[in-house]
Amino acid sequence: MENEARTSPAAAPGSEQAAKVHRSGADLPPILTVDELASFLRLNRKTVYEAVSRGEIPGVRRIGGAFRISRDSVLVWLDRQVAGGVRRRPAP
Repeated sequence: MENEARTSPAAAPGSEQAAKVHRSGADLPPILTVDELASFLRLNRKTVYEAVSRGEIPGVRRIGGAFRISRDSVLVWLDRQVAGGVRRRPAP
């Protein structure tokens, strides 16, 4: 019985509950590195650096030579992106 609690589907790393926690950002630190943000967004770190340089990602601060990103700013930004629909660039 004790073993069942540890292996229940709700607690499994690949479970729906684990996915919801990850999507909510609750498992992220309040200040993210580029690598952490890239992992969370499932993007290549180069893609994140390019988006940061274009000003597309909010809550970014440069400290010395490193970027640090506010988790909360990114989560609000993502919620707005989803709520407002995806905007695409006009075709050339």
